[in-house]
Amino acid sequence: MSGIAFSEPLVELHGISKHFGESDTRVDALVDVTMSIYPQEVVGLVGPSGSGKTTLLNVIGCVTEPSAGRMRLNGEAIYDHRWLRRDLRRLRLEKIGFIFQTHNLLPFLTGRENVMEVMELAGVSSVDAGRRAGDLLDYLQVGHRQDAMPAQLSGGEAQRVAIARALANSPRIVLADEPTAPLDSARAAVVMDLLRRIAIDREAAIIVVTHDESIFNRFDRIFRLRDGRLVSVDRNRSAETIATVLANVPRTVIRGDS
Repeated sequence: MSGIAFSEPLVELHGISKHFGESDTRVDALVDVTMSIYPQEVVGLVGPSGSGKTTLLNVIGCVTEPSAGRMRLNGEAIYDHRWLRRDLRRLRLEKIGFIFQTHNLLPFLTGRENVMEVMELAGVSSVDAGRRAGDLLDYLQVGHRQDAMPAQLSGGEAQRVAIARALANSPRIVLADEPTAPLDSARAAVVMDLLRRIAIDREAAIIVVTHDESIFNRFDRIFRLRDGRLVSVDRNRSAETIATVLANVPRTVIRGDS
């Protein structure tokens, strides 16, 4: 988290609330949530089922509209009691990367083509998209599998291709929903090391929803939610040690079981 004190936050939420329904059927999914997340941070959103974690992630990802509050992403005012951006699809495509519990790769495209698809939707030419996709897959140590179909990839390989797809348009905000849930502990550690490397190299903010307590020590901060409220924020000094070590390790050393 080097330099955070001197950086502007990439994610700023002020008094974000979200309710579903009205009157007797009203459910408050988020209640007055305020937080800031900075470049090079890897943070966790944790809490029991129904605490509002996924709703909060979807609000940050501009998928779910809040009911009240204000939000800035990468220095831009996005929401102030209403959406300030007309084309949220374009915003998501260009500014935010999504990683899901299941990799959701298109089964009829190769690994490289899955990554290219996102770039081409943003208007990148096929030639440039192919080159950049290959570079990203190499960066994530899965370039040797770029021509494989999703069904031919192991769980760890498929998740790394999914991470490459999330990074396709160079977002500085990456949202991950249970990214280690389908992986064993060794592969989960590799994924978290990759996310840490991405945060450092790209000065990105990585926000992870998880129930996996084995990766809690990988977060710089843990935001704990209960009943839609942010109840505590824990700082993790061991994560800062991991960040320091990884900052001085060549990318090719960060390997894992494919």
